[in-house]
Amino acid sequence: MARKSIEERLAQLEAQRKTLKARLGKQERAEDTRRKVLLGALVLDRLEHGKDDVSRALTDWLAQELPGFLTREIDKQLFAGLLIQETAHANRGSDAETNG
Repeated sequence: MARKSIEERLAQLEAQRKTLKARLGKQERAEDTRRKVLLGALVLDRLEHGKDDVSRALTDWLAQELPGFLTREIDKQLFAGLLIQETAHANRGSDAETNG
């Protein structure tokens, strides 16, 4: 069998490089998604079960930031219960400050 030319070997190496780069990109996206899921799970757990100052501050911060962050209607619907709960919590806090 004839030896491959340098150009053929370079083309083969370039194809392997592209394949490895695509695999690395897929792995990085999977890790990013996993981080987001785990962080989201932590935040949701604190919102649902947390009774400390950090959880209350998180709720207040999300009530302030989330409505501006969500731009698509389908995303707003996904978080509708959370937004209503956070808004009610924020209103209770401002009522307490006004009445206190």
